[in-house]
Amino acid sequence: MSTRSPASVPDLRLSPAPRLALVVSRFNEDITGGLRQGSVEWLSEHGIRIAEDDVFPAPGAFELPLLAQTLARSGRYEGVICLGCVIKGDTAHFEFISLGATIGIMQASLETETPVAFGILTTYTESQAVERSRSDAHNKGREAAAACVESIALLRRIKG
Repeated sequence: MSTRSPASVPDLRLSPAPRLALVVSRFNEDITGGLRQGSVEWLSEHGIRIAEDDVFPAPGAFELPLLAQTLARSGRYEGVICLGCVIKGDTAHFEFISLGATIGIMQASLETETPVAFGILTTYTESQAVERSRSDAHNKGREAAAACVESIALLRRIKG
């Protein structure tokens, strides 16, 4: 497990606080629920509240890019956090879903010029996924929330 982090973390208490959308896959819900909790906790620690109306359930990881792009284009959100989990099985399904979700989320962010955070676990085992969704500092939902907010802060600075 890597414990690397950026050398210096900027002050991420933004004013005004950004309105964010949280899109959470229902597939592997035990795992994605932990990611959601980590994301919401990190945001709360930084003065950002997610209203229940701003949390959107998705069928699975593959559907996240379209939903994220639509939310970003709505103009209601300054950023979108995508949370999901794909665990390798016995077929190539894992590779296709992981790659499609990854490229789709990147495209959604670039096409809308809105931070769309990638909080999708792509693990080889369920235990690896559980480890990354626990309620601790290594929760990848926390990292996705931090990446989204840091990107918003930098975009605000660039755009003046």
